[in-house]
Amino acid sequence: FAGVPTMYFALLHHQGAREYDVSSLRYCMTGGAPMPVEVMNAFEERYPVKILEGFGLSETSPVASFNCLERPRKAGSIGYPVWGVDLRIESDAGEALPEGERGEICIRGHNVMKGYWNRPDATREAIRDGWFHSGDIGYRDSDGCYWIVDRKKDMILRGGFNVYPREVEEVLYQHPAIAEAAVIGVAHASHGEEVKAVVALAPGRSASAE
Repeated sequence: FAGVPTMYFALLHHQGAREYDVSSLRYCMTGGAPMPVEVMNAFEERYPVKILEGFGLSETSPVASFNCLERPRKAGSIGYPVWGVDLRIESDAGEALPEGERGEICIRGHNVMKGYWNRPDATREAIRDGWFHSGDIGYRDSDGCYWIVDRKKDMILRGGFNVYPREVEEVLYQHPAIAEAAVIGVAHASHGEEVKAVVALAPGRSASAE
């Protein structure tokens, strides 16, 4: 079964889910948006099946990396480059960064588009020195597995510190009363930006701001 995270969320909270026999389900795949680790863990607990998460864009036709069966699955990661594809982490200066360092995920391979239709300026901005710049901030671990921190444009600059909304959302999802969470940056007089969370509570649950 392949689905976006919203579909797994819906299946997890479907009231009549236990009425269905899904014992023949062997593997699940997800992409299209970041999968909250807490949602993944809860889904795998209810339905005894592993979810394999991947990453890609329309510009990469569309898969660039994926967790796979023959290598250790790391929940919350986007896995390893697929066949014929290279990934690297770049600094703002365009230099390749070592493992553990955060930077923009760049992609090179036979799957990368030739360019944006009738938009040469956008093509030159996205594809530089043969590498497609995804706009996602991530890092590579010691096993060669890649992780996304957040979208480059979504980063919140709070008092000189980089705050990545997805990392805050992952913490919020651990709260038993929170069903969905989205973190955004809002203008702040002294900090420049402040972190704001919008949450939806689980059915029948309540929570104070504290």
